[in-house]
Amino acid sequence: MAVFSRSSKLSRHWGCWMDEIQVSTLGDEIGRLHAEHRRYAQRLEELLQKPYLTEDEQLEEVRLKKLKLHAKDLIFALERRQPALA
Repeated sequence: MAVFSRSSKLSRHWGCWMDEIQVSTLGDEIGRLHAEHRRYAQRLEELLQKPYLTEDEQLEEVRLKKLKLHAKDLIFALERRQPALA
């Protein structure tokens, strides 16, 4: 039985996902991801303005940081691909 790390599974998944994106929609997808990243950053900023966080808010903060990083990774990967596809 083969054991794969989470990151290798994500990398393979991203590769397949990125292959499906057409050149014409690549810019739209990058724009969508930028908007998503901004939403996560804005909500994180709201949480950081609080003097303390509830347990649920602490979990939300961790989740948002991971989602924000994931969106940034996807943006970077798509922007690197864009010149090759254009």
